[in-house]
Amino acid sequence: MAATAPDETVHHRICPLCEACCGLEIRMQGGTVQSIRGHDADVFSAGYICPKGVALKDLHEDPDRLRTPLIKRDGRFVEASWDEAFAEIERRLPPILAAHGKDAVATTIGNPSAHKFGLLLYGTRLLKAIGSHNIFTASTLDQMPKQLSSALMFGHWLSIPVPDIARCDFLLMLGANPLASNGSLWTVPDFRGKAKAMRARGGRLVVIDPRRSETAAIADEHHFIRPGGDAFLLLGMVHTLFDENLVRLGRLAEHVVGVDAVRSAVQDFAPERVAERCGIDAATIRALARTLASTERAAVYGRIGTCVQAFGTLNSWLVDVLNVLTGHLDAPGGAMFPKAAAFAANTAGPAGSGRGVVTGRWTSRVSGAPEVYGELPMNCLAEEIETAGDGQVKALITIASNPVLSAPNGPRLAAALDRLEFMVSMDIYLNETSRHADVILPGVSPLQDTHYDVAFPMLSWRNHARYSPAIEAVPPGQLPEWQTLMRLVAIVQGKGAQADVLALDDDYIAADVQRQAGPQADAVLQALAPRRGPERLLDLSLRSGPYGDGFGAKPDGLTLAKVMAAPAGIDLGALQPRVPELLRTPSGKIELAPAMLVADVQRAAADLQRPVDGMVIVGRRQVRSNNSWMHNLPLLAKGPARCTALVHPIDAQRLGLRDGALARISGHTGASIEAPVEVSDEMMPGVVSLPHGWGHDLPQTRLGVARERPGANLNAVLDEARWDPLSGNAVLGGVAVQVAPAG
Repeated sequence: MAATAPDETVHHRICPLCEACCGLEIRMQGGTVQSIRGHDADVFSAGYICPKGVALKDLHEDPDRLRTPLIKRDGRFVEASWDEAFAEIERRLPPILAAHGKDAVATTIGNPSAHKFGLLLYGTRLLKAIGSHNIFTASTLDQMPKQLSSALMFGHWLSIPVPDIARCDFLLMLGANPLASNGSLWTVPDFRGKAKAMRARGGRLVVIDPRRSETAAIADEHHFIRPGGDAFLLLGMVHTLFDENLVRLGRLAEHVVGVDAVRSAVQDFAPERVAERCGIDAATIRALARTLASTERAAVYGRIGTCVQAFGTLNSWLVDVLNVLTGHLDAPGGAMFPKAAAFAANTAGPAGSGRGVVTGRWTSRVSGAPEVYGELPMNCLAEEIETAGDGQVKALITIASNPVLSAPNGPRLAAALDRLEFMVSMDIYLNETSRHADVILPGVSPLQDTHYDVAFPMLSWRNHARYSPAIEAVPPGQLPEWQTLMRLVAIVQGKGAQADVLALDDDYIAADVQRQAGPQADAVLQALAPRRGPERLLDLSLRSGPYGDGFGAKPDGLTLAKVMAAPAGIDLGALQPRVPELLRTPSGKIELAPAMLVADVQRAAADLQRPVDGMVIVGRRQVRSNNSWMHNLPLLAKGPARCTALVHPIDAQRLGLRDGALARISGHTGASIEAPVEVSDEMMPGVVSLPHGWGHDLPQTRLGVARERPGANLNAVLDEARWDPLSGNAVLGGVAVQVAPAG
């Protein structure tokens, strides 16, 4: 922090509003945000900022943001003290656990938790304390297929390769729009600038998408694809590599097993056979495979559009099969593995082999959906509340989560939430989900929170370490979020709402260090002693991590003090090859043909001849509204209406739709929504698109700005009974709908 004028201070911190994690420069005067701009010296984002970063001021000052706990009395929320709120939880939650068991308490966790240091690290403490199998997160709404395929191939859920865009010369992108998202499972601020630099050195960007998205508009090529057809395009490309003798494993040859099994699995998927199903002609499929194979530095990247469909895990697997078979995995300019400074399991323990992963350790009670990465599909939550019997969900804790808007068939879930015996929400807003709670515990403003990105350095375009100190103190009487979670832990464990949470945290960290350091535990604890909470966990992870000082063994290594002393962050260099060191599979090899994925190819074969007539719906990302609560920030909400139903002119004429008039969109479950039509040739014929996270017209919410332009909830017409059977991920795209003029 450096003073620039009387009463004015300049602060640097990481933006917490999307995966780009840009460095911000925030000017404060008299306790008020004066300006927010990109931090030019930031080692990771180099001054880039999008509108969301500037809107952090609106979030901090939003009068609708909760600052006091709320308790529901006689159907209405009243303000309460923190002691009253915790007393209410202690009165009502433990009896449910005692009477019905641990599985009677479910938890949902939303995307904002990934940007909240304390929530992410201490949320796991709460989950373990409860011990319930009923854990639901946003991962099964957008990314679990990629996590599962990566875990099966490389041995860990976050060993996810990302394009080395700084050196790439050919980038093939499916179902991704990083110009709007700034990356997803790929932390890449200023994608436009990096893509421009790639093209300036002769590189090419090719986008496959049912919409000519913002990213597709700047690409060298864009090809429409029928929603749900990605698996068939990818199978056709893999087939081409074998058929035309284009497989080149390069240095990975000795580290890969399963090539012959993949060859056998794709033998019936010639481009000529899959072309009609995916909507891309055979010549183009073969040309894409040849270009990928013949370009020295190239990568394939698939994201949310490839995950939120019936073959999400198959798609995610085939993306990396292509990268492996063309020699582009773990190679400069290809798809590479970041090396995070802290919290990365693929940098800990013995290098080159491990236990791998398993799924299905338990199943959901009603539908029998398998557990994946310790959680169940969000689509199963409503039925677990509704269905009587042993293990029925009676209580729910939501953490920065709004599944009534973000999960399929929100109306059913909303009705189910009203049947709970007790519900607690940790949230900054009284929104479409937290309105059902009995107690709401508000979080703090990001400017009142310290922060270190736990997950995103494992997905970043360049290795780095950055820390953000709080700009303002936590308001008097309010707890930091990690202490709120620890107080819930104490209640669940029977220690009571007034337990000494700092002492409880000491017990937890002592146990962590004992497991990790063994005989050196006392010395490590002494070195960490000046810190508490998330900072103590971070210092432990940094110092014992791949760049760390080893608690004095490597004096030049990282410590939290060193990272704190670098407001622009510490650059840890370009991505480097990590195979075999990164691998945590039992074989110590890249498992190119995991049994469950090879078997799933037969499901695709059975689906190949399925008719694809009629309208289908897909979502879309928007740079100003990646999450539903962003619609309440004036800076992001202003401007033209964004919750529009995009349709191609051919479909508009055929269906009698007029630009600007309302269309009614109906799903096969009988639900329908209405949205203004936007006629545009950027859409593929036969496809309608709505953005995610709208529908702010439900009663009892306090989102004043969002309510003025509520928009339509895309997910309300989707079927919660449809999910990828391998990962449990919701099917949110390529779903058949009926579209007609409204009224």
